[in-house]
Amino acid sequence: MKTKTVLITGAGTGIGKDTAKSLLARGHTVYATTHYQAEVAGLKKELGESAHVFKLDITCADDRAQIADLEIDVLINNAGQGQSGSLAEIDIDRVRQLFEVNLFASLELTQIALQNMVRRNGGTIIFISSIVGRVPAPFMMPYSMTKFSLSAAAAGLREEMKVLDKGIHVPVVEPGPYHTGFNQTLSDSRFEWMAKDSLFSRQQIAKMKTDTNKQMRLLESKSTASVVRKIVSATEARKPRLRYVAPLHFAILVRLARILGV
Repeated sequence: MKTKTVLITGAGTGIGKDTAKSLLARGHTVYATTHYQAEVAGLKKELGESAHVFKLDITCADDRAQIADLEIDVLINNAGQGQSGSLAEIDIDRVRQLFEVNLFASLELTQIALQNMVRRNGGTIIFISSIVGRVPAPFMMPYSMTKFSLSAAAAGLREEMKVLDKGIHVPVVEPGPYHTGFNQTLSDSRFEWMAKDSLFSRQQIAKMKTDTNKQMRLLESKSTASVVRKIVSATEARKPRLRYVAPLHFAILVRLARILGV
């Protein structure tokens, strides 16, 4: 196996951090980036001396510029934010800001990485999307819409890179819910917009909270191992496929949803 130089955004926690650990263990050179400077020392200690750890807020132009001279074989666009709520009443400015983080900032970082990849005639851009970027999730649509857009961007960029013919591949990884804390925070945020003047009654909101907790207990995977394996596969593949979905039962769910016309 040829080892590669990989940059991961949002590597301070969860799937990003676990992916960094796995890639380091497999001998790859890893740039593991965090949103906050305060996270750098702790992550460096946890990942070990072989890891290159630095702050990269993908919404900050100066931070993005840091990667311009790095010879990156694989960029893993993992950083993102979660925000849910009813489209009937959520603050649309918050939705705009979510698109700025989850879509536009990743695309701006991708454009910088691509300049170097084109010059070197090869590379891989991996977008970490979500299962809710394939199947709409009521009351999570602000987040779901950004992931639909990110998955579409990946598919479109992939075709553009085929035309460019510079050996650049663009897969997208679409995880289901994992027990990293992200999904619970994402799910809970929907209720921030359901104040006393909400369109939804207190009884409806209470039922949603109960149902959400049940769904999380039922659906969340305790270990990130299955999705980390998919990301590693996309990283190491000579010609990665377009989509990787994990865990397996969610891949089946997506196919079923397509058959049912969802």
